[in-house]
Amino acid sequence: MGTAAIGGQPAGLSRRSFQARLLALAAVLLVVVALAFFLPPIAQEPDYHRFADRRSLLGIPNLLNVISNASYAVISALGLLFVWRQRVQAAFTDLWERWAFGALFAGVGLTALGSSYYHLAPDNARLFWDRLPMTIAFLSLFVITIAERISEKAARLLLGPLLALGAASVVYWRQGELAGAGDLRFYGLVQYVPWLAIPLMAALFPPRYTRAADLFAAAGWYALAKLGEVFDAQIFALGGAVSGHTLKHLASGVAIYWILRMLRLRRLAGSGEALSGAR
Repeated sequence: MGTAAIGGQPAGLSRRSFQARLLALAAVLLVVVALAFFLPPIAQEPDYHRFADRRSLLGIPNLLNVISNASYAVISALGLLFVWRQRVQAAFTDLWERWAFGALFAGVGLTALGSSYYHLAPDNARLFWDRLPMTIAFLSLFVITIAERISEKAARLLLGPLLALGAASVVYWRQGELAGAGDLRFYGLVQYVPWLAIPLMAALFPPRYTRAADLFAAAGWYALAKLGEVFDAQIFALGGAVSGHTLKHLASGVAIYWILRMLRLRRLAGSGEALSGAR
């Protein structure tokens, strides 16, 4: 399998093949963005905050939806410790990658705080603090994948503006809600476009590192998490032990753990260590 060049076009692809794949990726993403703006504005449903499991214990309301965020906090701490270890050499080829992964795991840790705060008393005001750090995690991983599959130079330029765009999407939604005209389309694109683009980039472009299949595993766990969110009440009705939303937190925590696992095990593709690291 070819390796990805640090600067621009990935090694192992001809210029024509690289350009064709890049155009295909851009076309898919542009169609998705265009379709979103053909939809009418999407307001936050009032019933969104009525989660199936509202049990309290030890004075903590919505206990399981609150404490299940601990999975994010633990994985964030493990990820940040790994990223900034002095002797982590095989996982990175450039200091910038440490900063990008640091932003990812920091976003996950802040999500643990924001989501816990939200679930103590769910409403739109608190939901803002839940969604804001999630955009950091989504877009950091998106930019990391661009760096590893397409162009590190482009990724360096995109990281700051995309993180600002993610924050703007949540501010736009919140200000719209306060004015009585909330619109989730912008935030929806920030959340879902990366999870569409990341598997597409993994399928279209050769990796710089081993463990490429772990991205698909992480995407699979995140898909399970979204199913838990959609079927919150139905899952809770099965036995009353745990709700779909609590399982959403746990499954998305596993998705982020899979990214950390990939980081720990990966090696530069094509190196001597890569052969053992890919096993």
